[in-house]
Amino acid sequence: MTIDPAKGVRGLILAALLLPAAQPVAAQEEVLAGLDYPWDIEAAEGRIYITEKAGTLGIFDGERLDRLPVQTSAPILNDRGGGLMGLALTPDFASSGRVVLYHHTGTPQARENRVIEAVRDGDTWRETRVLLDGIPGHPLYNGGRVAFGPDGMLYVTTGWTENRERPQDPDSLAGKILRLTPDGAVPEDNPFEGSPVWSLGHRNPQGIAWSGDGTLYAAEHGQSGHDEVNRIEAGGNYGWPLIQGDETGDGLTAPLAHSGGRTWAPSGLAWDGDRLLLASLRSGAVLSVSTGGDVGTAHDAGERIRDVLVTEDGLWAITTNRSPRRDGPSRDRLIRFTR
Repeated sequence: MTIDPAKGVRGLILAALLLPAAQPVAAQEEVLAGLDYPWDIEAAEGRIYITEKAGTLGIFDGERLDRLPVQTSAPILNDRGGGLMGLALTPDFASSGRVVLYHHTGTPQARENRVIEAVRDGDTWRETRVLLDGIPGHPLYNGGRVAFGPDGMLYVTTGWTENRERPQDPDSLAGKILRLTPDGAVPEDNPFEGSPVWSLGHRNPQGIAWSGDGTLYAAEHGQSGHDEVNRIEAGGNYGWPLIQGDETGDGLTAPLAHSGGRTWAPSGLAWDGDRLLLASLRSGAVLSVSTGGDVGTAHDAGERIRDVLVTEDGLWAITTNRSPRRDGPSRDRLIRFTR
């Protein structure tokens, strides 16, 4: 099995990969069973890296999964929707071995989220520095995705924490897409001076990806339906909780696409060279979203899809078949869709 993640930068997918936009995936293959609430997948150097909510970052070489714990200076809080979530491989991962992780911490009564850097140290991953902390936490609405963009900067999604003031407050880190340098500093060209905030007015964004021309897109959970895919611009305000769906408002940007009264429960997002591929928990499918806003089904998987990844070997996905709103048996797996 050969995997090329485009040097670890999520979303920079070669145009020749995978499928034509109009043709759904034809086959589904179980690659790895026995996962326990996986949250993010990335790939590099012939291996797939998988975070699991309880606090492990596993390495799958095509035959065996080495499930390695993540050692952090602030303990990972694995509770309801919180735990170890987003993963990004640094652009220099091949030489440095550095990864960026998003994790929940604190207590069920006082929750926060952090963005850290880590490296493999024997049979563990060891935190080497904190890139950003103090991100407000919530039992369910934490955002949690991290990814390096084509500009080399680190993008972070955060949830609204069920607080109606925070998404519209530029001084709050909640309900935002944030942009940092790889060292955790605030880039000088961010839209708000001295602030990591790149865009605001988000509810619970869990997917980000870049199209071939470098445009940033994000997917987020709505309230009782009205899930969204947005085309993100620096300083843009995407309206939550002031507008949703087709509603408009001065200075607020309506979504590229939304689910109306039904629910996709969107999570991970990827670009396959022609279209966006959206991991849908509620639909049990990988959805396709064109840059014009047309939405269809790329593949009906029949399971809750948490994240998707495009490589030269096809489309990969992880399932989280247990909802964070309730306990239940885990039967999660890594699957691959082929032509």
